[in-house]
Amino acid sequence: MKIAVTYENGQIFQHFGHTAQFKLYEVENGKIVSSEVIDTNGQGHGALAGVLSTVRADILICGGIGGGAQMALAAAGIKLFGGVSGDCDAAVEALLAGNLGYDPDVRCSHHDHEHGEGGHTCGDHACGSHKCGGHSCH
Repeated sequence: MKIAVTYENGQIFQHFGHTAQFKLYEVENGKIVSSEVIDTNGQGHGALAGVLSTVRADILICGGIGGGAQMALAAAGIKLFGGVSGDCDAAVEALLAGNLGYDPDVRCSHHDHEHGEGGHTCGDHACGSHKCGGHSCH
């Protein structure tokens, strides 16, 4: 089994669509047998599900994640444990021990606003890549 974690300096990176790296853990018989950090090569959001499929990840542990990326992961057969923060290694150990705290209903907060007439104002996006009208951060 392979477990992927959004990664930055040993910690779980909090925005799936903007992660520059994943830490991949190879697990056999409930134990970590190896791990490596891989670059996403600048790919973001839905394309990251393809990166995880390519490396044959079975599980993803991350912080926040938008609905579109969740659908892409589900379509790729990758089980999601979102809403997690802290040390990557500790999170994987907690998952293997059956006591990982996660949020099954996790969403990136800036993906939940209404578009168009629903009170959206420019600058509400924490991702920093929002363009008025284009919503390029989705």
